[in-house]
Amino acid sequence: MAFVIFLIPCFVVGTDVAFSCQNAEDFVGASSPGDIIIGGLFAVHSEMLHPEEDPIKPVIQNCAGFEIQVFLQTLAMIHAIETINNSTLLSGVTLGYEIYDTCAEVTKAMASALRFLSKFNSSEDAVEFKCNYSDYIPRVKAVTGASYSEVSMAVSRLLALQLIPQVSSASSAEILSDKIRFPSFFRTIPSDFHQTRAMTRLICESGWNWIGVIATDDDNGRFALESFGIQAMANNVCIAFKEMLPAYLSDSTFHTKVDQAIEKIVKEKRVNVIVVFMRQFHVLKLFKKAIEKNVNKIWIASDNWSTAVKISTIPNIRQLGTVVGFGFKNGDISSFQEFLRNLHKKPIENNKFLGEYIMLLSVCAHLEYHDFQTCIANQSQDNLLENDGSKPQIWKDDFLNANVEPGFIHSTMLAVYAIAHAIKGLCKDRDCKDPSAFTPWELLEELKKVVITDGDKEVKFDSNGDMSTSYDVLLWKEIDGHMEITTMAEYDAEKGGFIFEDEEKKKDFLALKKVQSTCSQPCSPGQVKKVTESPHTCCYECIYCPENHYSNKTDMDYCYRCNNKTYWAPINSSTCYRKTIYFLAWTDWFAIFLLLLSAFGVVLVLSICVIFTKNLDTPVVKASGGLTVCYIILFSHFLIFLSTVFFIDIPTEFKCKTRQALFGISFTLCISCILIKSLKILLAFSFDPKLQNFLKCMYKPIPTVVTCTGIQVIICTFWLIFRTPFVNQNFSIPRAIILECNEGSIVAFGIMLGYIAALAFICFIFAFKGRKLPENYNEAKFITFGMLIYFIAWIVFIPVYATTFGKYLPAVEIIVVLISNYGILCCTFLPKCYIIIYKQETNTKSAFLKMVYTYSSKSAGSVAVSQASLDSKSSSFRATVTDSGKTENDSVNGNCHFQVPGQSLIKGKVLPKHATRTMVRKRVSSI
Repeated sequence: MAFVIFLIPCFVVGTDVAFSCQNAEDFVGASSPGDIIIGGLFAVHSEMLHPEEDPIKPVIQNCAGFEIQVFLQTLAMIHAIETINNSTLLSGVTLGYEIYDTCAEVTKAMASALRFLSKFNSSEDAVEFKCNYSDYIPRVKAVTGASYSEVSMAVSRLLALQLIPQVSSASSAEILSDKIRFPSFFRTIPSDFHQTRAMTRLICESGWNWIGVIATDDDNGRFALESFGIQAMANNVCIAFKEMLPAYLSDSTFHTKVDQAIEKIVKEKRVNVIVVFMRQFHVLKLFKKAIEKNVNKIWIASDNWSTAVKISTIPNIRQLGTVVGFGFKNGDISSFQEFLRNLHKKPIENNKFLGEYIMLLSVCAHLEYHDFQTCIANQSQDNLLENDGSKPQIWKDDFLNANVEPGFIHSTMLAVYAIAHAIKGLCKDRDCKDPSAFTPWELLEELKKVVITDGDKEVKFDSNGDMSTSYDVLLWKEIDGHMEITTMAEYDAEKGGFIFEDEEKKKDFLALKKVQSTCSQPCSPGQVKKVTESPHTCCYECIYCPENHYSNKTDMDYCYRCNNKTYWAPINSSTCYRKTIYFLAWTDWFAIFLLLLSAFGVVLVLSICVIFTKNLDTPVVKASGGLTVCYIILFSHFLIFLSTVFFIDIPTEFKCKTRQALFGISFTLCISCILIKSLKILLAFSFDPKLQNFLKCMYKPIPTVVTCTGIQVIICTFWLIFRTPFVNQNFSIPRAIILECNEGSIVAFGIMLGYIAALAFICFIFAFKGRKLPENYNEAKFITFGMLIYFIAWIVFIPVYATTFGKYLPAVEIIVVLISNYGILCCTFLPKCYIIIYKQETNTKSAFLKMVYTYSSKSAGSVAVSQASLDSKSSSFRATVTDSGKTENDSVNGNCHFQVPGQSLIKGKVLPKHATRTMVRKRVSSI
């Protein structure tokens, strides 16, 4: 069972008949018989007139606005079919065509599509409703068109009912690539996805990010705007405003919307780039208004109007600024141009479009070029009815060729050839003169496999039904006073880049960058964008990158941090700089000064060593402990001076480990030897028996020195094993790296210094007790001073060392080492050197004995007095003998004690003179 729909369309585009529907055949704009019929849908007129009467009746009205460019596309289809029929491509099978005018209206296009669906050879043009159209033979096998995506969407859904292949040469909406919704749709051009991506690429490479968009309020405009918006967002391009114009010129709000769009463009001073997704007649109206308002911008044209001659020839078009557009890649259309030159010889009986064009030539022939175009576009079919045919026919030979848009013409011819190649594939083993030899859905499957040779390359449809061709980037350029549409570059849709033929065209491309279209001034390297309250990310403030951060490109969203601690960057920096490495170098003036002090100390040590060696047998040298002890002390001083060398120049693991250990052990050895000397001196001149016994127990030179030094060696060994010093990079200074030795363990370092301080303190105590020894030989007094210098130096060192940083930190330790070392060295040896050199008369054995004898005598007298004072507790009489030998008599049990010169009093007894001398010799020998 089938339902039948009878189609009697009610519109015709005619020339010699009234523009009203008489029968179904009047609905066809151009036709030719053939074995296989191909349908065509083209918007030969730009608008359909709408009646003002009320109520509105279901009658398709007449159209207005004859479109030369679309008319040329119908001629391209006819030319391609005639060329195929005259070739051997289909081996005797002829193609016919039925071309209908959609008037850019979906309803008009749907009426044409319904006729395509009608059953073949049906006298009533009936469309049968069936559940299965697999064996159904419609009026046409395939359809080319339509001109606009919105129309193609509607028609394709209808044709999909019978899976009639539809191949468009102009509908570029991205949604048409969806094979679920549009299974029978193909096109010989790329989808808008590639066009919007190309536009975004052009905008980005030109440095623009603040643009306006104007589009028609139809499916094509909305889908193009949506696709462009996605691409723009992905590439940080912001759309400052979007203006939508009514899709139909007959809309009463159209002119108001145009005025609003122009006002918006004028108001947005920072927007200098406008992207336009509109039909040609919309752009024409917009540009005429923009010229009146002196708008000067960069206009980015979509493929709909980028090659429109009628727009490029608008008077004063140069005042609009620069037009950059994207057009379909063209091919060889020389045969079509020859076809146009012979078009006036063609009959017009079966081509009502051609008849209308000839009539328009007659009406508008007296006008200049652009006015002639305007005249043709403004004529309605109703107006042409007033022409009674009395005016002679006029033919303009070059007018059509001048209006050819090569991309559209080539795409239209390619669509016809694609269908023809698919038919050829099916007709290899079929008699295609029989219209029922194959069905449309079989042709659809064959069309998916078609490969066409286009010039020097092969093209085919991809899985989405799109033909992957490239775009021409077009520049409207004034040449000799006329606006010419030139090819500036080629956009490779697959690789997503521009290809320039020569440097001159590349210069034209680079010239576009001189125009700024940004919401904010670009942030230079060293700055980053700070988004303001604006909802657009392209509107921002520029702030400096903070210290140790940088940005090396314009308009960066964030600053990079310098990779690691060895690099730094100042505020507002575009790069990182390697930090300067600081250390106490040999060439540093302060290091040189300290080295000179150390070198002088070494010289001083060697000089003292020479002096003592030459005066080996003198009392002063012997009183200093002998040459062996002096050599050990001087050698330790030498090592201490030498240790300062390890504090200078680039720190290494060896230097860090050596310097503290060498200093600590050497200084401990020095203090240990001086401690022994202090004990010895105190023991030699002590007359207190208890103290003497204690000192004798303590006085073991070699074990004491070895033990004291050995403890320090153990401390340093444990330090080096468990928490060894190492080279450290100090980043506390922002722009520098301080190479220094990290002591590894502050505790171990403190223990080492604390141990030296403890030995020095003991030495200080012993030396302090012997500070009143004979003046010329009083080492204890100078040892006391030396220890005081050591303590003062290291007490000051601790806070200074803790608060100092930088490359001069090692210098602080060198200074304290030198001060303490010089203090002990000078206090220990310089007084003796002074006596050896300048007081040689006192550096004799006799003078030495005399001095010791005198001191011993005084000391013995003091001891006697002290003892007598103790005995007076049990006596009533006490006699105190003074150092001069005088006697004081007190009543102490009748006893009296006297001391005369040369005598000593021990425990209340008077020693004879020879006993005193013997005691002195013992003291001297002990010293």
